[in-house]
Amino acid sequence: MGSFSIWHWLIVLVIVLVIFGTKKLRNVGSDLGGAVKSFKEAVKEEEKTSKIDASAQQTGQTIEGEVKNKTVS
Repeated sequence: MGSFSIWHWLIVLVIVLVIFGTKKLRNVGSDLGGAVKSFKEAVKEEEKTSKIDASAQQTGQTIEGEVKNKTVS
């Protein structure tokens, strides 16, 4: 009733490969990787923006900008 052995995991892997196929699993993997990459870029951009905003508030400067992409939530 404890953990599964390596044979159990291999059988599960074979069943998943038979059901979904390797091409579909590869597409899912690349989509997931792209999503993680986009998330990391957004986090870095947010940190950069917050640092700029914090420095502008400390110096009393006004930051002007222009909206390039507008998303609807």
